[in-house]
Amino acid sequence: MEAEPFIHGLEMREREVRPFPIYMGGDILMVISGIGKINAAMATAYACLRFDPLWILNLGAAGATHESEKLGRIYNIEKTVEPDRLHLRTNSPYIQYPDSLQGVDKATLATQDKGIIDVDAFREIAPLADLVDMEGASVVQASQRFEKRCLLFKFVTDTPAHVGQGKIIMEHIKNFRWPFYEFILNPVMQIIKNS
Repeated sequence: MEAEPFIHGLEMREREVRPFPIYMGGDILMVISGIGKINAAMATAYACLRFDPLWILNLGAAGATHESEKLGRIYNIEKTVEPDRLHLRTNSPYIQYPDSLQGVDKATLATQDKGIIDVDAFREIAPLADLVDMEGASVVQASQRFEKRCLLFKFVTDTPAHVGQGKIIMEHIKNFRWPFYEFILNPVMQIIKNS
């Protein structure tokens, strides 16, 4: 659902179906990885090996760990934390730092394979991160392994107040995906093109 505005707005055409759906529009390549850290890491590695991109952008929806967060707000992720992947030496969550842009709201993102399905799970993650998703940290790790610059942008679709309200969260994605697309198109893509 998050990809649809990019496909239509940039008049992208499907280039490949397997191993991942891939769309092209001008000099922009979009890989739809599917949900989860493994899918995201494989899709990023495939894109790096097959197309050698200058930048990797992970774009999409995320839940906020605090109820007071404004729905639709867009963040540039400056740090990722993996609560379900502990560092062998420190026994603390694995942390990574993607690239970031000046002048954009920043947040810390927790990435884990397990979806957040209750308020207690949000409370556990809240001290570690502002937002939660299931792909971001994997994209950062794979991008850094291939020495690619990597940016993550997420828009808020839900908070702990929305637990168990899947239909409403889907409506939020539909409502906020086009403003998110516009934000990525300008200023983000303009900044990248000028770098």
